[in-house]
Amino acid sequence: MIASSLAYGRVEQILTSVRKVLDVMGESPAAYLKATAPSRMGRGLGHFKHRFTSTDDMKQLMAGMKRIIAEHGSMNACFVTHLDSDDDTVLQAACGFADEIKGHVGSCDFLVPEVGKGSACKRLNLFLRWMVREDDVDPGGWTGVPAAKLIVPLDTHMFKAGHLLGFTVRKAADMKAALEITRGFTRMTPEDPVRYDFALTRQPIRSDASMDEVVLALMKTNAGGR
Repeated sequence: MIASSLAYGRVEQILTSVRKVLDVMGESPAAYLKATAPSRMGRGLGHFKHRFTSTDDMKQLMAGMKRIIAEHGSMNACFVTHLDSDDDTVLQAACGFADEIKGHVGSCDFLVPEVGKGSACKRLNLFLRWMVREDDVDPGGWTGVPAAKLIVPLDTHMFKAGHLLGFTVRKAADMKAALEITRGFTRMTPEDPVRYDFALTRQPIRSDASMDEVVLALMKTNAGGR
């Protein structure tokens, strides 16, 4: 959750910022959250700054995760309580999950999105991809959340691919576009629509990219079985 929430900006800066936070939390972030009082969280971060994110933002995120673990036993269990078997996607569950992390404090709004406001919620969907899927790319670990319900983490590269594939004609990379592109991939692989995310976003898609290049990336993903 720490890594995905800070996944904006330059890669080198992201890695440095994530390492600073994890170093403070020690070998077991979960144990740190359980044992540390909210008022003492983030000590050692100093004047932490990751673009728009401050030390106070990180403290609020940590406190929100601590609260979830105390109330539900785990982040996984919290998310599942908000997931309805009739839901087509994880959208509503993500909304409830994000609200629980933030609680009554809005300091970490940029780290944890307001899901209902229409943004693509790229970093939260990236977190869910990591936790739900399990292969050579995504570590997995969560149970009770079907991969079929995941939403693509929509960045500029995936947005470009979605246009080239004819999955969306939207001008903004918002949640509606993310859902349209996800539905496009669902027609290809109903049980795992976000499996193509890594292949299509790890290599930048140029403004002059052709449909053939996108299709080739999809074919490589299928051939690799992930």
